[in-house]
Amino acid sequence: MAVVSKKTPVPDLVPVKTALLSVSDKTGVIDLAQALSDAGVRLLSTGGTHKAIAAAGLPVTDVSDVTGFPEIMDGRVKTLHPNVHGGLLAIRDDAEHAAAMAEHGIEGIDLAVINLYPFEEVRAQGGDYPTTVENIDIGGPAMIRASAKNHAYVVVLTDPSDYRGLLEELSSNGGATRYGYRQRMAAKAYGRTAAYDATISNWLCETLAIETPDYRAIGGALKERMRYGENPHQSAAFYVTGEGRPGVATAEFLQGKQLSYNNINDTDAAYELVAEFLPQNGPACAIIKHANPCGVATGATLVDAYMRALSCDAVSAFGGIVALNQTLDAATATEIVKLFTEVIIAPDVDEEARAIIASKPNLRLLKAGGLPDARAAGLTAKTVSGGLLVQSRDNLVVEDLQLKVVTKRAPTPTELEDMKFAFKIAKHVKSNAVIYAKDGRSVGIGAGQMSRVDSARIAAMKAEDAARAMGLEAPLTHGSAVASEAFYPFADGLLAAIAAGATAVIQPGGSMRDEEVIAAADEHGVAMVFTGVRHFRH
Repeated sequence: MAVVSKKTPVPDLVPVKTALLSVSDKTGVIDLAQALSDAGVRLLSTGGTHKAIAAAGLPVTDVSDVTGFPEIMDGRVKTLHPNVHGGLLAIRDDAEHAAAMAEHGIEGIDLAVINLYPFEEVRAQGGDYPTTVENIDIGGPAMIRASAKNHAYVVVLTDPSDYRGLLEELSSNGGATRYGYRQRMAAKAYGRTAAYDATISNWLCETLAIETPDYRAIGGALKERMRYGENPHQSAAFYVTGEGRPGVATAEFLQGKQLSYNNINDTDAAYELVAEFLPQNGPACAIIKHANPCGVATGATLVDAYMRALSCDAVSAFGGIVALNQTLDAATATEIVKLFTEVIIAPDVDEEARAIIASKPNLRLLKAGGLPDARAAGLTAKTVSGGLLVQSRDNLVVEDLQLKVVTKRAPTPTELEDMKFAFKIAKHVKSNAVIYAKDGRSVGIGAGQMSRVDSARIAAMKAEDAARAMGLEAPLTHGSAVASEAFYPFADGLLAAIAAGATAVIQPGGSMRDEEVIAAADEHGVAMVFTGVRHFRH
């Protein structure tokens, strides 16, 4: 493979004499054009941008006058021309390039202000296939990439938020830009086109049901720079993909300190869990600590659901995340502020509740505007050394599963409801996961243990602690249903749950020793159902 090398010295300061403006998002573009024109910069533009600048009374040349060719094919072809790309790509100090420019009448373009057709917005709004395709920009990315490649001589802007910085750069350097500035803008430009193309590729794969494309790109736009990452010595930032799924990425931030890396991770986990409980079926609350639930409950009212969730493990709930499936009201807000809480997220917040939360100015309050759909398809990703693990979202819900009674005793209707409740939670608990539930609330949660027996014992121990805190003599696990997110490889995990007082068990089944496990359940008169679905979470 040939390696092309140009050793022309790179200039530091490059004057901006000609600027090309072609933007879909016209925020601030007239003010920018006015400032550039006042500084003596020649303006070139296309289509709607040209009309807007001309309507503002500014001198501007239509790109079709530069190319000698009109826009054709509904604007699909307008800037794909040597007079444009030669002006962006020419190495000004290279004799051969300069000769080519002179021979073909190509004038240099020193500044390209380009933003792209709103593909991400059209996709998020559910545009039909032809409309979405028409919002795939071609000329824009081509010009951005050309300008960014030639950043030795050309500065490229892809974001209206950078307009002020450009004007400050020109003002500080006598109408020129510095090489380091042009480098930074080029880096941002390539990130923008990469994220844009990633969204298009993923939409096509989703539309065509291509589950494992040969190349998988995932891109995002910076939402927030963070003080640090998971630990203070790690840097971090929050990027959003543009997916319209309600949650921490799309929520309105109503008050509180800046969200941390861990806050965002935990808030996402909390809201995805509480979304398993449809608001029309009643209030629900999930309290999360370190990405695992320490209490989940339904209730007659939202405050009842919160108090029932808190009672599962009030010690661990200190400094946790509270997620609600209905509008946060005053009664619930009053109880939440009694305990140190990091974040509250709910579909909505009423004004009285907001005033109560305001008494805790550091408490973060998020209004998500809706609940994520637990059944919706989507992708999740995790980095590993040298790679990226991508999978479809775990969007199976227990109401859609075919439950199979495998023991001599069938569960009672109450036990069955508690089984389903516990299995919903198990889907969101780090493996190995064991959850005891009774009367629509968690009473013991064991998470992230290497042994399923240990998870069962830890969950039972927490239930005993909660019972003592409530002044009860009997452990809360007596008469409970227990859920395991994966099968019991041996009967010992089941026996540990039975010893804690569980009378009904829900698990995927599928172990080589299923018969042994079923026999142990029958021996103790315990009802057990198989779901046929595993919910590992690592």
